[in-house]
Amino acid sequence: MRKTRALAAAGAAVAVLGVAAPVAVADGGRVANPSNIVAQPGVIARGGQLTITVDGCPHGGHATSNAFQRTNLTPVNNHNDTARGNDTARGTATIDDNARPGPYDITVHCSGRSLTRPAAFTVIGGVRGGIGGSSTTGATPTDMAIGGSLVAAAVAGSGFFWMRRRAEKRI
Repeated sequence: MRKTRALAAAGAAVAVLGVAAPVAVADGGRVANPSNIVAQPGVIARGGQLTITVDGCPHGGHATSNAFQRTNLTPVNNHNDTARGNDTARGTATIDDNARPGPYDITVHCSGRSLTRPAAFTVIGGVRGGIGGSSTTGATPTDMAIGGSLVAAAVAGSGFFWMRRRAEKRI
């Protein structure tokens, strides 16, 4: 019973992969379909530089996202990498300063084809440098009163504890 289920699951997986596999377009014996979009670093702050690498893009192309302007991809001629077929393209995008924190997709257009990688990278919110990440308004009078009360209570409590310990030693 278990072998039958395992074989059925494996057959279904092979069928799905076979149907979903993209049709390759020959380009001088190389695959000319964009694949394997890699964005480095995977987590980036606004204003940072994102490197996009795409396999299956021998003539270059461009990449788009809601987090950056259209970025050109240029072919990378790596003669040592024969496994990839020297069909890699790369580009560098600058994340917009007004990009909201969260995951972003990248869509790549190469050789008349396009490919989208969902949640390819994540933008994180920046920290306001120079003021330690605090708010620009500062502490309110209520915040100051609460903080002062806590400090006063700590001083009084430690004084009481110290005086009590001192009295115990005299006996």
